[in-house]
Amino acid sequence: MSQDFTQQWLTEIQAFKEQMAGLQGDRDAAWESAQKWRQLYNIEAEQRRTDAHLSQQAIASLKADMHKLQSLEVETLAGGTPVIAIQQEIEQLKSVEDLQAKLIAVIKERDHLLQALKTEQDNHAQTRNSLTTALGDAIDSLTRERGSEGQGDNRISS
Repeated sequence: MSQDFTQQWLTEIQAFKEQMAGLQGDRDAAWESAQKWRQLYNIEAEQRRTDAHLSQQAIASLKADMHKLQSLEVETLAGGTPVIAIQQEIEQLKSVEDLQAKLIAVIKERDHLLQALKTEQDNHAQTRNSLTTALGDAIDSLTRERGSEGQGDNRISS
């Protein structure tokens, strides 16, 4: 009977060893999967940082261009030369029909420029929202990852 009892214990110990090996394999597979996800997350985060940096550079460049154009416009109007050119162009208009045609062309160009400005403003707002969302997602993911790493370290050492 003692031998049967010993055999039963040895069988249970062997079953526990096999179960432990299976669980360790599952743990290792989960760890590898987590590593792969971390790597993918890091790649995505780096891409988003690069995109954000490029977007910031593009915005800065556009702002500089806009300031340059605004200062050029002020200089042009203040300089007087373009005003003379405008006056000369108006003098070339011989009839009310010519003036109306020129006015229509100027209004169309203005409308086109206003639409282009609105499109650019919408794109800017969309980019800002996308970057804000991406930054929030990155912070949330980093917070979750740090939280799970702290808990994972406690479980491993237990």
